[in-house]
Amino acid sequence: MRIGELAALVGVTPRAVRHYHHLGLLPEPVRRSNGYREYGIRDAVLLARVRRLTELGLGLDEVRDVLADDEGRELVEVLQELDEDLGRQEAVVRERRQRLAALLAEARAGRLTADAPLSPQLTALLAGLGELPDSPIAAKDREILALLDTVAPEAERVRLMEALRGMQEHAGEMYALLDALADKEPDDPGVTRAATALAALLPADLIAGFPDRPDNGLTDVIFADLAPAQSAAVLRAIELVKQRQEAPS
Repeated sequence: MRIGELAALVGVTPRAVRHYHHLGLLPEPVRRSNGYREYGIRDAVLLARVRRLTELGLGLDEVRDVLADDEGRELVEVLQELDEDLGRQEAVVRERRQRLAALLAEARAGRLTADAPLSPQLTALLAGLGELPDSPIAAKDREILALLDTVAPEAERVRLMEALRGMQEHAGEMYALLDALADKEPDDPGVTRAATALAALLPADLIAGFPDRPDNGLTDVIFADLAPAQSAAVLRAIELVKQRQEAPS
């Protein structure tokens, strides 16, 4: 058989056959006097096996390892690894489809937001806030939550969103107090009012380990674009929560 006939018989392309020769998966056959390759049944059987292994999902390096082991032990090991990997992929696909189903349900109900997709935990948290008035602080808060939703490990994200659910009922009042400080000085009396209201809502376990002053990383994100009085109110609220934790019960 010529290379085109072999490829057609096995169901691959001549280019694939040449590639397998180049990688050493398929030995070079004897050549005729005119220089053309001459393939036999053994070549077809081997090529068919390469095709079956690649269709299972094995990479060409793995196929080479399988073919190099005459007793088939390597094939069993590789197939077991492949089965485990496919199982992990199936779990990921199922989880993604579940999230997609939730997003589609939100879209059909007209509740899909511009920053979707979000985790089910954050979606539930935002739904509990309801319709808030136009508020720059609320918009910034939503951006920070969307960032945390992406970068926080799953267990931490779930804990965070659960802790924040207690803030839903009075979030509108808190946003209004902070918005009112946009053009105020840090010594404005409104700073104390906003800090006191925020401290009453902040869960203590969220503040544990929070730096006393903005430094870098996440704290930079939280304090970015805040007016001086707004920053002062947030820092004062954190201080009040820490004092509450340290106070004897």
